[in-house]
Amino acid sequence: MYRVMVVDDESNILKSLGRSLAEDYEVETFDSPFKALERANEATFDLVLSDYRMPEMNGVKFLAAFKQRQPNAARLILSGYTDREELVGAINEAEIYRFISKPWEEYELKSTIAQAIAYNGLLMENQALADQVRAQQKELADMDDMMKLTKQELARLEKEHPGLTKLKLDSHGYYISSIQEE
Repeated sequence: MYRVMVVDDESNILKSLGRSLAEDYEVETFDSPFKALERANEATFDLVLSDYRMPEMNGVKFLAAFKQRQPNAARLILSGYTDREELVGAINEAEIYRFISKPWEEYELKSTIAQAIAYNGLLMENQALADQVRAQQKELADMDDMMKLTKQELARLEKEHPGLTKLKLDSHGYYISSIQEE
């Protein structure tokens, strides 16, 4: 089950979100961004949903700090207030997946959370595949280097002992000795 962290300074919002999301997710709620960050040091979350306006720390600052601890978690902001600078800050600093307005539509909230988790899963899978491709490319490059050395060594041996590297095989693939029996 996916783990979701919800941070909001209003207890009624936390209770509402906690009840709504508990059907589909393991939810932990926090009324303090500082307590939430402490918890982020102890447990891994798939998604964090934060209010924008909180007295201790705004949502963008919180999500940016959360991102430092858990860069692979999806990040969403929930707020009743919107202005262009807030949105730009949320996108640039905290790299949020989406901004959700208060009051929210239940279906929109749940589908956004599901989409954010799925999107992050694809990003992590893509990263793992890219890492695997890079590792395989390094192996191939190493093998190519070995082949070059092998070809150089074979050329050296052929130069010193002409015919050494040219084997004669019969129709079954067996070596035919080039030494004539007397």
